[in-house]
Amino acid sequence: MAPENKTQKNVKPPSAEGLAEAAGKAGRKGPPPVHLWNPPFCGDLDMEIRRDGTWFYLGTPIGRPALVRLFASILKREGDAYFLVTPVEKVGIRVVDAPFVAVDFERIGSGAGQKLRFTTNVSDTVTASAENPIRVTRAENGEPSPYIHVRRGLEALIDRKTFYRLVEIARPANHDGQDWLGLWSSDVFFPIIPTAELG
Repeated sequence: MAPENKTQKNVKPPSAEGLAEAAGKAGRKGPPPVHLWNPPFCGDLDMEIRRDGTWFYLGTPIGRPALVRLFASILKREGDAYFLVTPVEKVGIRVVDAPFVAVDFERIGSGAGQKLRFTTNVSDTVTASAENPIRVTRAENGEPSPYIHVRRGLEALIDRKTFYRLVEIARPANHDGQDWLGLWSSDVFFPIIPTAELG
């Protein structure tokens, strides 16, 4: 009889509670080094991050902010797929849009050298820069969806109230041969909308 191929066995995904415990242990000495972990895939977990940043498990919102922050700390993106990873487990989850939401920002300084520092719904802080750019996509109806890169391919959707505040401090500049209204941060210009579309 041929030896059993363990890699082809149906492996039951770990529970959210088990992942939380493993994540807590892994992150005791600082942020978990998720980028260094490449454990075997254990299947998909019934967990989803909605567009407003709410995390759901088994169809129910996760009401404990500390638990959401813990899960967010072990989130990893590979291509268009998202996973929660620990040193020994990797499970897939669903993300409707971006995994995080930028809920506020502060402006430090002025001019091109100013810094725009954002805070996310999971308490991450990130300063817009060449490494962490702001980008804006447009729906067919023209509705903008602004994002800021947070870490390792993970982005935060900038919420409406924060985006309106950003638009108030936006300035015109030429970008790639076109005139834009945009934002400066860390000596980098981030275009928002072509000035020709402002009427």
